[in-house]
Amino acid sequence: MGIIFLLSIVVYGFTKESYNTIETVSIWVRNYFGYFYLFLGLGCVLLLVGVALSPLGQIKLGKKNQKPEHSLWAWTAMLYSAGMGAGILLRAVQEPVFMQQNPPFPSANTPEILALEFTFYQWGLTAWAFYGLFAMVVGYALFVKKKMVLVSSTIDDTITYKPARMGIDVMTIITTVFGLIAAIGLGTTQINGGLNHVFESDFGVTTTLILAIVISCIAFISVWMGVNKGIKLLSKLNILITLVLLAFIFVTSDMGNILWSFIQATLQYFVDFIPMSLALGSYNPGIEFLTDWTFYYWAFWLAWAPFTGIFIARISKGRTLRQLLLGVLIIPSLGTFFWFSVFGSSAFQLIEEWGTYQNEFGNVFTSIFKFFEHYPLATFLNLTTIVLLISFLVTSVDSAVFVLSMFSDKGKKDPSKMHRLLWSIFILFGALAIILLGNAKPEVNVLIAVQKLLIITSLPFAFFMVAMTIIFLRELIKSKKAPLSQ
Repeated sequence: MGIIFLLSIVVYGFTKESYNTIETVSIWVRNYFGYFYLFLGLGCVLLLVGVALSPLGQIKLGKKNQKPEHSLWAWTAMLYSAGMGAGILLRAVQEPVFMQQNPPFPSANTPEILALEFTFYQWGLTAWAFYGLFAMVVGYALFVKKKMVLVSSTIDDTITYKPARMGIDVMTIITTVFGLIAAIGLGTTQINGGLNHVFESDFGVTTTLILAIVISCIAFISVWMGVNKGIKLLSKLNILITLVLLAFIFVTSDMGNILWSFIQATLQYFVDFIPMSLALGSYNPGIEFLTDWTFYYWAFWLAWAPFTGIFIARISKGRTLRQLLLGVLIIPSLGTFFWFSVFGSSAFQLIEEWGTYQNEFGNVFTSIFKFFEHYPLATFLNLTTIVLLISFLVTSVDSAVFVLSMFSDKGKKDPSKMHRLLWSIFILFGALAIILLGNAKPEVNVLIAVQKLLIITSLPFAFFMVAMTIIFLRELIKSKKAPLSQ
């Protein structure tokens, strides 16, 4: 907290200089390590599939006859709410339409299928592989080796130098905190934009601050109740409302076209996955496109991987590595593919009916609200989306606060409620400060700066992930047994 407080003072005192530095370094990271991120992403996917399908996949996270702690439905709801959440709402229409209007590379497929395929690529297997890798390694350390819930516990048998291990944990905490502050700041700003659009009003910074307070309070209540009550209940509610929204748009659109597009784009995604993942030959969109989109996404997923992966590990007790890895890779990916197929294909059809496109869906904050204007019950759909944005943000915050509390409370699986309270308050004040700073100095986009800061902090995690994976695999190979349980 002391380190974060000092960094905050520097940012407040030298806001413009800090912003310029963050902008420069984040672009440098993407330019010079972007292709490394691509190789790392593909490697993670192949590794997780390999482990899942090998005898190692039979290793159980817990005792031999132990059943999963959470049902498949509850488990999926929690991991999806923590790992993606509001992003699928904000990008549902905007990203597929952008890809349709600006094809990333030449293709024999239609621009619509290519647009869906590339959107799947940026939200699919690779993103969940980053999360799944941390979940696998930390879950093994936690439930098989009986270690503490700390990122450093995954390498403490090899790296015995205590300051180095402490540095890894501190870096994880700082990245998680900045990620949370960015999420609350951006999320509340986006919700405020939705309210302004729906009610044709001009709600200002006061509304954004109130939203931040409300979201933080609900998240605190959820995390205070714990995983089995608050977090699980809210996550299930999120997914139920999301499925109802998805079903409504699906049945009021061209269902045949959506299903055909989903099947075509999904099959094409799996066919093109490796060349797309390596940006090979004609599958290379160019460095500028990659920097703005794929490298940015990969860095962002990496930055969120430690806390999201640890949360997934925490809720995966009783599952085998095979169940964990295939579940994390396949279930949320296919769900996301269908989501983007429904909204993307429907938006494409609207544009075709219009005859011309004037960038109606170009704004990430308002695109989905403008989309709903062309459907029955538009006001109800818009209000439901705003509620979902709030609820998804709450579940991202409460799961992250729970993980932060585990970190600071000596790696306990069930951290004390005092730690949960402390982190909830600290995160709230940080979010309020960043919102106020963003409005006090409008010449600098502070919220985007905090988001881009995650790209910088993701770089050391990318290198750490490689070392952590090598140590983990070496440990499994050394054991020779690949035991079903320990």
